[in-house]
Amino acid sequence: MDSDPDEELLARVARGDPAAVRALAARKLPRLLALAGRMLGEASEAEDVAQEAMIRAWRQAPTWAPGAARFDTWLHRVTLNLCYDRLRRRREIPTETPPEQSDEGPAPDRGLEASDVGRRVAAAMAVLPDRQREAVALCHYQEMTNIEAAAVMGVSVEALESLLSRGRRALRSALSDMMAP
Repeated sequence: MDSDPDEELLARVARGDPAAVRALAARKLPRLLALAGRMLGEASEAEDVAQEAMIRAWRQAPTWAPGAARFDTWLHRVTLNLCYDRLRRRREIPTETPPEQSDEGPAPDRGLEASDVGRRVAAAMAVLPDRQREAVALCHYQEMTNIEAAAVMGVSVEALESLLSRGRRALRSALSDMMAP
C-alpha cells in the first residue's frame, strides 16, 4: 500500500498542534461538505455531518494506526455513515401550510436554466438507490478514482463499476429530455 499522505499531519494533530488541526480541516472539510451535500441535499445537514466527521477525525488522530486503510478513505466512510444515519432518521412531518422559504438561488434574471438543471440532477440523484448514489457521488463529485471509491465503499472495483453503470443509466433515463438530440 502507498504511504498515507495524511500520516504526518495526523501525528501533529495527535500532539495537539493547532496549526495541524486547521490544516486538516482546510484539506478535508470542502470535500466532506460536498459529499454530504450530494448525499443529503440540504446544506445545513451537510455542514452538521462534515463537522461531526471532523470531530471524529480529531478524536481518532491519537490512536490512528497507519497501514490498514488510508485516513482519507476512513474519513469518507465516516462521512457516508453519518449521512446514512441522517437519511434513516428523516421523516416527513405533515403540516397544513408549507413553511416560508427564502429563495437562495441566483437572481431572477440570471442562472435560471442552470438552477433548473441543478435541481433536476439533484432530484434524479435523490431517487437512485443508496449504493448507486454513493458510487456516483464519490467518482463524479468527489473525483475519486474507481479504486479509491471502491475502498471507501468496501466493494470490489468490479462491483463499483457495476453500481456506476446502473447509476449513470438511471440518471440518463431520468434526464433524457435534457440531452441534446
